[in-house]
Amino acid sequence: MTAKKNKPIKLDELTQEEKLKYEIAEELGLLDRVMKDGWKSLSSKETGRIGGLMTKKKKAMNND
Repeated sequence: MTAKKNKPIKLDELTQEEKLKYEIAEELGLLDRVMKDGWKSLSSKETGRIGGLMTKKKKAMNND
């Protein structure tokens, strides 16, 4: 099995949804770990929290 190559993240090339995901990870204090070890380093509870907050923010944006 081959390991994935660690590609540097280009923040200017992210979709709006990906930017939101990174923003929420930063708000929760998880961004440093994500940048160092990737998304797989988070627990299911942490990723669920990010997903829930993404959904909440998307709904708020659509209601404006």
